[in-house]
Amino acid sequence: MKPVYLLGFIPFIGILVGSVFASKVNAIVLGMPFLLFWHTLWLVISSGILLIIYKFDPINKEENE
Repeated sequence: MKPVYLLGFIPFIGILVGSVFASKVNAIVLGMPFLLFWHTLWLVISSGILLIIYKFDPINKEENE
């Protein structure tokens, strides 16, 4: 497995493990309950990580040429 693919595990861990801790917080962030904010934040972070994986994957470079 290529090291860049290991980045794909970060959102999984962030959402799964972080949700356990985020569900105990009773704060409101940007008008949303903290757990909803946590999932929305990880949605954006996951998109960025997938973009990084796409850019560094050599298979995608071969298709563009």
